[in-house]
Amino acid sequence: MSKPNTRTRLVIMAKAPLPGYAKTRLIPALGEQGSAQLAQHLLQHTLTEALAAGIGPVELCVSPSVHHPIWPTLALPALVTLSEQGGGDLGQRLNRVVHRATAAGEAILLIGTDCPGLNRDHLQAAAHALDSHDTCLTPVSDGGYALLGLRQPLDSLFTNMPWSTAAVAQLSRERILADQRTLAEQPMLHDIDEPDDLRHLPSHWLVTEALNAC
Repeated sequence: MSKPNTRTRLVIMAKAPLPGYAKTRLIPALGEQGSAQLAQHLLQHTLTEALAAGIGPVELCVSPSVHHPIWPTLALPALVTLSEQGGGDLGQRLNRVVHRATAAGEAILLIGTDCPGLNRDHLQAAAHALDSHDTCLTPVSDGGYALLGLRQPLDSLFTNMPWSTAAVAQLSRERILADQRTLAEQPMLHDIDEPDDLRHLPSHWLVTEALNAC
């Protein structure tokens, strides 16, 4: 697939894969250490797909801090820029990144690390969608989204949003259309957040394989 016409920044929002900090809702199934190891594997998978998409700069926007000692131990790819999420709720952190990227003349794709099905093909398709649409969205089965793409800021997407609920994707659609922005929507995928979601890991992944790979 050819490169999109618009320069597109791909920003991965990620928590440090630390026991008791990342993927905590999986702890009942995997334990603190196992959940953190799976979080690390998901992060590495996301970075691989993001770089392979080849659509523009890849930025890893992290919490709690770029200075946390875990980051040097992960051997992050040299082409990935590390940045800090900063304070505020999720909406404030996302909105800051959007304003920064678009102020530099870039379109932006915002993703997390929870959706192993969000591969390089999906990322390329989303970037190309922004050549002809104001926004793009990849919904997930729990009612949220795995990817949000924007050519210009839209503050309403990040204000008074009930994060981590089944209403997020639908409210986002409504607010995009209410602002008379065009929306390209990709097929629904699955996040890995709860123990029952482990069944949505790719067929060539077993949980034990994912843990042993870290």
